[in-house]
Amino acid sequence: MKTQSIVPSVPTHTDSPLISVSAALGGIVILILLVAWIARRFGFTGVNTSGKKTLQVSASVNLGPRERVVIVDIEDARLVLGVTTSQITHLHTLPPGPLNEPPSSKNSSADFQNMMKNLLKRNGKA
Repeated sequence: MKTQSIVPSVPTHTDSPLISVSAALGGIVILILLVAWIARRFGFTGVNTSGKKTLQVSASVNLGPRERVVIVDIEDARLVLGVTTSQITHLHTLPPGPLNEPPSSKNSSADFQNMMKNLLKRNGKA
């Protein structure tokens, strides 16, 4: 008689499902980070960094701990805005300033304060 020997079968897949799923998710995260880096590196983010800035804060003064008044230069006007933590209010529109106006360090703050005082006196609020 022939005797058959029974050999236990060894599973061919030794990895657990948890390890394979973790490896797949890690690969997807690395792929997303790589694509984001490439998009930012080559300028596919949608932000136009090479264009001319059309909005610039030219002067600012704090009125309180969370309130301030700013002058914003836009292409064809200068806006005086009141800024708080909850809202931005348009206070006044000024004519556009000179194109190549160099910002002065100390006099701009004093000039801005004087201009705001004159503007408020002219409107009859002060």
